[in-house]
Amino acid sequence: MKNLIFLFLFCIGLNTFAQSASQVNSVFQKIKEGAKIDKNDRAVYDLLDEFYNKNLQSEKDEMTPETVERIEKMASNPDTKNLHILMLFLMYQQHISRTAMVGKPSDTDFQIEAMTLLEKETKDIYGKVPAIIYIYKAEALDGGGKKNEAKAAVDQGLKEYPDSVPLKVYSYLNTKDAALKNDLVKNHSNHWMVQQFEIK
Repeated sequence: MKNLIFLFLFCIGLNTFAQSASQVNSVFQKIKEGAKIDKNDRAVYDLLDEFYNKNLQSEKDEMTPETVERIEKMASNPDTKNLHILMLFLMYQQHISRTAMVGKPSDTDFQIEAMTLLEKETKDIYGKVPAIIYIYKAEALDGGGKKNEAKAAVDQGLKEYPDSVPLKVYSYLNTKDAALKNDLVKNHSNHWMVQQFEIK
């Protein structure tokens, strides 16, 4: 999936606008200045939800060609409402994909800053933070050694998305809660994250 995202980003010509935490905020503000912001248009929110459902919540980590095409169409259309949110999300994906492809660790400061901006912006515009933002934020904070903040992001995400398998997995890894483990093993044993973390 990471290779597919990288190839998709490469194909649409999205350059890495921001390569560090110090750049991401200013780049995001510039993109936002040119964006058409509409609190009633949920197309970008729905696309983030679709990405989450097909890549993180589903049993198999799979991106369909239809989703890729939808992302490409929206990202390349300057009339897309709330395009700044999608562009920052894609910059984040590109950063993760590029560092993974060359075997380098990702810049957790960049990741944390990008997810903090996305969390605030999606809440301001949509009144709700997509599940994928909580997951990515928790991963970034955990990778940056901010374990308590990562746990808080997981806990907050689970309050809003109690059925999120990735958030349950991270919560279990944080707490070793027996009830969570039983739920994951009984109801989600085929989920790719349950298998990846060998929860049995």
